[in-house]
Amino acid sequence: MQNSTLSKEHTELNEPALNILEEGLLHKIMLLFHLPTRLPALLVVALALALTALAGAAWNSITNDGPMSRLVTVLLVLFMAADMTLLLTLPQQKVSYGPWKAQLFVLAVPRLAGTMAVAVVAPWLAGNWSLWLFLAIQVAGTAAFIRGYFIEPFKLKLTAVMAFTDRLPLGTEPIKVLHISDLHVERLTDREARVLELAREAKPDLIVISGDYVNLSYNRDPETLRQVRQLLSQLSAPYGVFATLGSPPVDLRETVVPIFEGLNNVTLLRHGWQQVNLGNGRLLTVLGLDCTHDLPVDAGRLARLVSAAPTDAPQLLVYHSPELMPEVVEHEIDLYVCGHTHGGQVRLPLIGPIFTSSQLGRRFVMGLYRYGRTTLYVSRGIGLEGLSAPRVRFLCPPEMTLFTIMPNGG
Repeated sequence: MQNSTLSKEHTELNEPALNILEEGLLHKIMLLFHLPTRLPALLVVALALALTALAGAAWNSITNDGPMSRLVTVLLVLFMAADMTLLLTLPQQKVSYGPWKAQLFVLAVPRLAGTMAVAVVAPWLAGNWSLWLFLAIQVAGTAAFIRGYFIEPFKLKLTAVMAFTDRLPLGTEPIKVLHISDLHVERLTDREARVLELAREAKPDLIVISGDYVNLSYNRDPETLRQVRQLLSQLSAPYGVFATLGSPPVDLRETVVPIFEGLNNVTLLRHGWQQVNLGNGRLLTVLGLDCTHDLPVDAGRLARLVSAAPTDAPQLLVYHSPELMPEVVEHEIDLYVCGHTHGGQVRLPLIGPIFTSSQLGRRFVMGLYRYGRTTLYVSRGIGLEGLSAPRVRFLCPPEMTLFTIMPNGG
């Protein structure tokens, strides 16, 4: 690796007092559904049975069909029991490690909603069509469960993207950058092994990582932190690995920053830049910024960082969220890589993502965007949300991104 220059702003690294994400609706919903984790298992089962009994009573009240309502109640109990059984097996199968009690109630919401929707239309359905419709919805829910937990989260792929800049001389060999985002490690699984495999296969010039290394439920767990360090220690590229920090509630500064201490193969950029000399006339300036989601704070830090960084080479901004895109365009940064949204993690046909956890909503959810000289790519990320959120992906498989930065001559 050629000699490079490292410069860091004299910006305080203290986080704003107000945690923007923790004040958001999504976080509050996850905390609400997380409450059952404090309850004994038998009480959780009793509450689940009570919910199915209420659903059966509501069916009977709407349809005035006692036998059918009792059958629906029994079937609903069986479907929820299957959910619970599968949730309990996930850690043993090394699929995921989330709290089963909380996830059981999250998964109950669509099951109960589907049941009530069928009850509403049941009076207009002849014969046993209401039962068949109920069964079809519940079986589809189980199929989505299996796909979301066991299949799609492990379909990690490498997405190839081309970016163009006039800050590379014409005829210059392209620069290949591998982007990794949102690892959200609970425990190392086949998915993380696939990360290392794809990183080797991609043969990038350098690797950048845009934060959220641990799962929100495991960000103080010593074994998780040890395994994240183990994973990061195995990443390498000829011109280095550069990392930034993700959301403050996830990447707790007091637990995640120490992961990087003494990790010689990874450079943690906190409001800093490093110009990398890749040889043959190729320079790349990597800018790294902590993410607080306090947009005025982060926008100010970005402005100071850009003013300090050189402009004689392509600039690559590594920042956890797409929320700074309007400011990045104004600063004419060449390439902006981020994650945070997970692409929604769960996407529904015709509707798209249910949540994005971005203050810009659906404006930059996932994929490629080009404005002016700036290319933005929002990664769907690799891992899964924590707390009570089901460890599922649906119509939104994980990804890593390989960028080929090409000269365009202006």
